[in-house]
Amino acid sequence: MKVERKGKYVCKTVLNHDAGYMVLEVGDMVRTSWKRPGQFVHVKCGDGRLLRRPISVCSCMEDEPEDTVAIVFERRGTGTDWLAQRECGEYLDVLGFLGNGFTMGPEGRYLLVGGGIGVPPLLGCAKAAPNRCTAVLGFRSADRAMLLDDFRAVCPEVVVMSDDGTLGEHGFVDAGVRRLLEAGERFDGVLACGPKPMLRSVAKAAAEFGVPCQVSMEERMACGVGACLGCACKTKDKNGDPQISRVCLNGPVFDAKEVDWT
Repeated sequence: MKVERKGKYVCKTVLNHDAGYMVLEVGDMVRTSWKRPGQFVHVKCGDGRLLRRPISVCSCMEDEPEDTVAIVFERRGTGTDWLAQRECGEYLDVLGFLGNGFTMGPEGRYLLVGGGIGVPPLLGCAKAAPNRCTAVLGFRSADRAMLLDDFRAVCPEVVVMSDDGTLGEHGFVDAGVRRLLEAGERFDGVLACGPKPMLRSVAKAAAEFGVPCQVSMEERMACGVGACLGCACKTKDKNGDPQISRVCLNGPVFDAKEVDWT
């Protein structure tokens, strides 16, 4: 059940020149509406903007007297510019938790694969399965990296890739995924979040090695509750027939086999 709360902004960290990290106190939102990692919240960005902005949840925690939610966002327009200018102590109108997250077994071992702003939601997965996840994280360059120490605190192995070779290994995350799977690493699933071309490549690699794969799709969202169809994407039903799904309502996490990658 989604709820709307006035979230108090209590912690602010600049991760890089585009990305910001926020911690919000959100009443009982986690206790009443959180289901699993990979869900998102819809944040109202100023009174003059009709549409909320969907922000992935990095991590959340039940607490007294206020639950806390950590979110990470990139400055991409007027709404997120407004969000970046907020100061600690201010209140934000937050609707959550929305969408379907990653399905994880209680003892499962997972390969987490993130690219760019797709990295933060996977930290919630790593914290849900501490010491049972390997992470492959990709960034355009060293100055775009984020949350590496947080992943290293809960993941026995963190592989870092960069498009230009300025951090970690030079290359794309699917190369790191293939290397780990070829080495015989056994995982109960691949959980991936990032741009669609990256997800397509990761899903292909997982399928070749017979590892179930879930992907969190990135689409522009308006209403966040499935009413406007602005985030529609092509998927397939259980029989393989084409259909249209709404990322905000049916996703953002899908079984990779359900996605029409064409």
